[in-house]
Amino acid sequence: MGSPVILDGTAYSKEINENLKERVNKIKEISGATPILASILVGDDPASVTYVRMKGNACKRAGLESLKIELPGTTTTSQLLEEINKLNVNDNVHGILLQHPVPGEIDERECFNRIDYRKDVDGVTYASFAKVAMNDMLFGSCTPLGIIHLLDRYNIQIEGKEAVVVGRSPILGKPMAMMLLNRNATVTICHSKTREIKEVVKRADIIVAAVGIPRFIRADWVKDNAVLIDAGYNEGNIGDTDLENIKEKVNILAYTPIPGGVGPMTIITLIEQTVLSAELKFGLK
Repeated sequence: MGSPVILDGTAYSKEINENLKERVNKIKEISGATPILASILVGDDPASVTYVRMKGNACKRAGLESLKIELPGTTTTSQLLEEINKLNVNDNVHGILLQHPVPGEIDERECFNRIDYRKDVDGVTYASFAKVAMNDMLFGSCTPLGIIHLLDRYNIQIEGKEAVVVGRSPILGKPMAMMLLNRNATVTICHSKTREIKEVVKRADIIVAAVGIPRFIRADWVKDNAVLIDAGYNEGNIGDTDLENIKEKVNILAYTPIPGGVGPMTIITLIEQTVLSAELKFGLK
């Protein structure tokens, strides 16, 4: 078997970061302003704390500033909405991120939708999803958009291919399917009620695993020359595909490593969309 192409998100995110630094410098020269990403963290979930810190570090690498709003776990929906309102009208803030998940007592969807769509750099509002679905995207959900960028970087053909997305979450599976459809793939979404899921996945030229179950996609589900995109985030750096076994038994065309594939692309896409928001504000796009 030939060696598959490794879709290296770490390397490509570094390339994008160099370009973003130039774009940020241009924004500063033209406007005197530095793009700012505001991150809202409710509670002290360790994983969420880590993610917010990583996003802050990514801002620094690209020359952006980050604003962290930390709220106690006892925060109510109305209190969180008020914080979002403040950021919506803050002219110095160009992107707003509400770290998911929030405590269960909060209406997360109402809070997501309160974010001004012009600052929705995480692509989580109904307005942003509708624009993706209608192929009129302003800001896309960061993980699926990062995947599209990675496929393009490695010249993976999307048009005319059969793509199967395993998972239907509102910020990953569903927008992923819409983005692939916009690029003229034939798209199937699989979920917990899909019958004969193995046979459906085995048809795919492009598989996007986004189901949140460790090693869910097995080797006998994957055909030769398929492209394997693993968007799983499971404890112990385990993806949603049985990647090592698949690589041994199937002549796949390309795959995303775990870690270092999809994850870095998610973060750099968030930063890129914040820069784009600032460029739009100052008439640079």
